[in-house]
Amino acid sequence: MKSFSIQVSGAEDQAFRCDEDDTILGGALRNGNGFPYECNSGGCGSCQFELIDGEVDELWSDAPGLSPRARERGRRLACQCVPKTDLTIKASFRDEYVPAVMPKRQKLALVGLTRLTSDMSEFSFKAEQGAEFLPGQFAMLGLPGVEGLRAYSMSNLPNDEGLWNFVIKRVPGGKGTAFLFDTLKAGDEISLDGPYGNSYLRTGNGRDIVCVAGGSGLSPVLSILRGAVQASELNDRRLLLFYGGRGPQDICVSDIIAADPLLSERVELHTAISDDEAPGARDWTGERGFVHELVKNTLGEDIKGFDYYFCGPPPMTDAVQRLLLLEYKVPSKQMYFDRFY
Repeated sequence: MKSFSIQVSGAEDQAFRCDEDDTILGGALRNGNGFPYECNSGGCGSCQFELIDGEVDELWSDAPGLSPRARERGRRLACQCVPKTDLTIKASFRDEYVPAVMPKRQKLALVGLTRLTSDMSEFSFKAEQGAEFLPGQFAMLGLPGVEGLRAYSMSNLPNDEGLWNFVIKRVPGGKGTAFLFDTLKAGDEISLDGPYGNSYLRTGNGRDIVCVAGGSGLSPVLSILRGAVQASELNDRRLLLFYGGRGPQDICVSDIIAADPLLSERVELHTAISDDEAPGARDWTGERGFVHELVKNTLGEDIKGFDYYFCGPPPMTDAVQRLLLLEYKVPSKQMYFDRFY
């Protein structure tokens, strides 16, 4: 396969090769470079760069992560650009984005599916080689007949058996989830590119851990908690999980925690529903309100003393971030989350 040279302007020692079918971001990370990014799917804009010389193909020319003004200034998104020639780019690499596990591309086959709610399931895929990732990371899945890659977070732990599990929620009208829920059968293959993401479990911070999730945001926090209960450095740490849903039919997490002896022994679970008109809401005896309100009401003035991992719908993650950062001035170094749109 043909590859191209990518030279970073002003940094003689920063150059890497990128395959003709790979994105600039993927090529950079696969070569151990710290190219800043978050979502890897065109939504956040964190991987912007300036094209100095050469030609690229843009996979999604209207990606929302790039404003019209940025486009006018010649900016591009590294996660959406594939090189057509050797390139010179202007970008600022950072050490904290050097991948702890190098992403790679491979094939997976569906080996199992567990239904969690009416519109959410945990899919289990198997690769020919071990599954290498950090708890909390995500992968880009390529689905046959579906244009573009889809970002999904792993719900299990790295393993030698090559199992990659994902909690996925059906998106109304979504082509990717329609394929997964309606077409995919046991033994069918998909492609995986990963792992990606910087919101993975940290074990050396000395603080108790709070995980906050809604919907399929449950997937990475399950992986984080599963990693935490097995980390000896965290044996004396509190582990709290806050999970919110529209109605009782969305609250599947109690059974998942109860089925795992390690999680049920260690994890303090708090759940809430936000819609009093949802089916079954009249008989709900637990907390009501949005999940960030549940965090606030439960932790109170102790809220600044935790490390936070959160994932879910953008309005939820935005509300959690505002609560922690603006209202309680929790240092950003204590917050870990990936923005998906």
